[in-house]
Amino acid sequence: MQKAWFYNEYGSIDVLQFGEFPVPKPGPGEILLKIRAAALNPVDYKKREGLFRSADCDFPAVPGCDAAGVVVEVGDGVSKFKIGDEVYSDIQNFTAGRPKQLGTLAQYTLVEEHLVAPKPTNLSFEEAASLPLAVLTAQEAFDIAKFEKGQSVFIVGGAGGVGSLAIQLAKHVYGASRIVSTASTGKLDFVKSLGADLVIDYTKQSYDQISEKFDFVFDTIGEAAKSHVVAKEEAKVLDIGVAKEDDMASFQPHPRAEFFLVSSSAHNLEKLQPYIESEKLKPVIDPKSPYSFSDVIEAFKHLESGRARGKIVISPIE
Repeated sequence: MQKAWFYNEYGSIDVLQFGEFPVPKPGPGEILLKIRAAALNPVDYKKREGLFRSADCDFPAVPGCDAAGVVVEVGDGVSKFKIGDEVYSDIQNFTAGRPKQLGTLAQYTLVEEHLVAPKPTNLSFEEAASLPLAVLTAQEAFDIAKFEKGQSVFIVGGAGGVGSLAIQLAKHVYGASRIVSTASTGKLDFVKSLGADLVIDYTKQSYDQISEKFDFVFDTIGEAAKSHVVAKEEAKVLDIGVAKEDDMASFQPHPRAEFFLVSSSAHNLEKLQPYIESEKLKPVIDPKSPYSFSDVIEAFKHLESGRARGKIVISPIE
């Protein structure tokens, strides 16, 4: 048995419990990962509140998508990794079927080999754990938009886990000519330091007061019904925000916007490795992190407050 956080019913943070959970055995193509650090994402609490109710895993469910750790056992057919390798992964591929019952807020988890990438050599376990889901989401958004070098991008929510990485990707990977983002008053300088050319204080200026139009609008917080007005007529508008009370089966994005769920991919993480190891793409970890494994409730409260800056990390897992 191992220690893990889990819930047996949908609901608020009060349904989370800490206790014992079986340690699984890896099947063919699977890796058993000893988790050294994990990270929280909004999907973790939205799922707990019933976001995937129509196609969810069985109870008890262990939250968590992101992890960095050490390979401790491999199943038949695993060839890329061996015991002792340091790796990281977004273990939940929501586009490939039902979410896994055993997430990453545990001492051990199972993950398919094709979702696992070597941990960048310059990153700590905490830094590595902060990246997978958020950076893959931002990367996929630019790819879906068919973003081209020299185009402009408007990123809603530049201080968040996805937004903070989207700004860096726009600047250093996709060659954006102009990057404009939004943030609250206290986070303007922080977002500008990530590479934004202009940061708009959303507490003082609404979208319809922005005269500039952009080649791509990436809304990371679910405001596409308003933010689409800054898109050029032919521009792509992508939205990844879903309200807590929505069920994915009935969720409908704004007609001007397209909603997507990220496809977890070790291949895409590996494509970004040179940018990470050259420090052109840097993890952004919330100043209150890391939270200890026993303080997961406090970590979720901070995430659900909407005040986090970058990613919230849980470490050590012990």
